Amino acid sequence: MPTMNELVRAHTELSDEDVAWLHLLVADWQIIADLSFADLVLWLPDREGKGFWAGAQMRPTTGPTAYVDDVVGTFIPVGRRPMLDAAYAQGRLVREGDPEWRDDVPVRVETIPVRRGDRVLAVVGRNTNLLGVRTPSRLELSYLQTASDLTQMIAHGFFPSPGPRSDHADTPRVGDGFVRVDATGRVVYASPNALSVYRRLGLSGDLAGLSLAELTRELVPARRRPDEETVSAVLGGRMHRDTEIGSDQVAIILRSVPLRPQGDHIGALILLRDVTDLRRRDRELVTKDATIREIHHRVKNNLQTVAALLRLQARRIDSASAKSALEEAVRRVGSIAIVHETLSQAVEENVAFDEIADRLGRMVTEVSAAGELIEVRRDGSFGVLPSEVATALAMILTEVLQNAAEHGYGAGQEGASSGQITVTVRRLVGRLHVTVNDYGRGLPEGFDLDSTNLGLSIVRTLVESELNGQLEMTAGHPQGTQVVIDIPA
Repeated sequence: MPTMNELVRAHTELSDEDVAWLHLLVADWQIIADLSFADLVLWLPDREGKGFWAGAQMRPTTGPTAYVDDVVGTFIPVGRRPMLDAAYAQGRLVREGDPEWRDDVPVRVETIPVRRGDRVLAVVGRNTNLLGVRTPSRLELSYLQTASDLTQMIAHGFFPSPGPRSDHADTPRVGDGFVRVDATGRVVYASPNALSVYRRLGLSGDLAGLSLAELTRELVPARRRPDEETVSAVLGGRMHRDTEIGSDQVAIILRSVPLRPQGDHIGALILLRDVTDLRRRDRELVTKDATIREIHHRVKNNLQTVAALLRLQARRIDSASAKSALEEAVRRVGSIAIVHETLSQAVEENVAFDEIADRLGRMVTEVSAAGELIEVRRDGSFGVLPSEVATALAMILTEVLQNAAEHGYGAGQEGASSGQITVTVRRLVGRLHVTVNDYGRGLPEGFDLDSTNLGLSIVRTLVESELNGQLEMTAGHPQGTQVVIDIPA
């Protein structure tokens, strides 16, 4: 299914500013669909004047749909639907005409011009499934009257609002709670759901006739509501925006849509939603995330303590081989500590591994004075990896880089040479392909990966068993050693 932007570019002459206005409309038109109990279709005029393209579609959540199939991307030539032509050409709402029949369902069609300034940009088709129509209740009459006001605002260019958009992902819908206020901010009608929400705040009577802003000030402590100007503007129906209020036990999001069908302010539609359970879950998630980060922080501290103890022990040992083994253990513990340090600062249990790889490279070059002659360079990006993959890969990379520094260039040994170690990273068809090249002494005569030192045995176990990958170690080109690690990404 094509997007609205794709249809605009391919078939219309609408400017970027026009398209931005239509996106504002589409962002808010679920309200109109629900209040109208009707499907909405946005029809875009063809650049050659041959007809209209369906650019967007919205079904109601309050009634049956009039469109079983999606219509976005379909084309209607001029003359097939005269009401559509008239709304666009004359810039007026068109309601006359008999119902259309679609799959044995009678559908009442209305067309609404979408005006921006003095131009009509497009037409909204409002399609009501008449099989779902019954004698309307007071709630439904209030819905329909508000929908009528909003459609007139579209036709006169007063809706959508060009101001800032809502920043709430949990913004309320019509069915969550509906309140209609007059020009003074007093409640004309409140749906049963809206009344229930305010009774959770402590209201004992009815909402009708009360000033919503004054009532909210009485029920909600000052520390749990926004500034007084916002309370008056939103709950009084003079500002198109959302706000959140609540008591110590209840959290509510309110959304205000001022109504001015002919230009003069006549009141507002206010939607409200009880988000108490959502906020409780948010707090639980924040607490859980903070706990997990604290655990990673403590694990990092403990690992650093272990590394420090191993260093102290290495200083007291005279045996060169034992001292070397302890130093290798310190590096291995340090590589794991780096991963946990990164996780302690992350919001999710995923790690941006590039920084870790670069730190491991610096750690290897700082092993000794000779190691400072070696440069570790990374080509490509590891991207974001799960924590369990990052921990294993950090140990693997540490061992491979250390092996290249010690055996390729003799870091820490007499006669050590300077050089470069290149880490090349590629993501290919769902796999992470890492190649480590040094240009030093190369592999010893008769080298066999199956009978190597402890470090390479650890690498092989981690790659093949822990990460379900493949490890290959061969002579480099033209010299040195090449290690290839291939694991699922």
